[in-house]
Amino acid sequence: MAFDAAFLAATIPAVILMGLAKGGFGGLGLLALPLMSLVMPPVQAAAIMLPLLIAQDVVSVWSFRREFDAWNLATLMPGALVGILAGYLLATMVSDAAVSLVIGLISLGFAIRRLTAGNKPKGPATKATVLGGTIWGAISGFTSMIAHAGGPPFQIYTMPQRLPPPVFVGTGALFFAAVNLAKLPAFIALGEMSSANLAIAAGLLPLAILATFAGIWLVRRIPPERFYTIIYWLLVAIGLKLIVDGSRVIWST
Repeated sequence: MAFDAAFLAATIPAVILMGLAKGGFGGLGLLALPLMSLVMPPVQAAAIMLPLLIAQDVVSVWSFRREFDAWNLATLMPGALVGILAGYLLATMVSDAAVSLVIGLISLGFAIRRLTAGNKPKGPATKATVLGGTIWGAISGFTSMIAHAGGPPFQIYTMPQRLPPPVFVGTGALFFAAVNLAKLPAFIALGEMSSANLAIAAGLLPLAILATFAGIWLVRRIPPERFYTIIYWLLVAIGLKLIVDGSRVIWST
């Protein structure tokens, strides 16, 4: 793959956004893989991103290693493994255009939900349950396998519990560290962990680590909400483009 201007223009911001997300700006990471999918096949983009995510997980897990909710992890992980398997099976059965269409739909759906959520009144705090964790864990595992976008389902399940902020972030860090490791065999089976893709990931690794540390530093000083509106509108635009491009290829075959 040529490291041309389009490749760099999509990949460098994607890696920075994912690093900031790992550092605590959770919603920013939604834009990373759709952005990369504009210049390469989406499964290849996800494969290149996965080693970076695993490296970033080391930083985020270490930073929040003492603050997490074990019961949430126990209820989420079994469903997440099922969701990862479903995402793998989808990737083996459909074309790159169909995967692009799915990523576009996921991106558009999550972006519209966040943009239209508004300031809803808070109800009573909920508790983690086996059924809820299994359902939302499965959705999170599936969207994470397809688009590295497992954050929104995780947030839908855990945010109503009103966990202390460090515990919320730490639980997410441990959960997605486990999810990303679980996705590795699936991408190997897909044949996407090639030497070429790993070489690209290695070249982007220093930037990914620096961006993660920057996110950890910034999240303690800047309200994340300042960034979210712009990011979600960009996600709408990119999601629509992926939907159009994927649909055009599917209908032309």
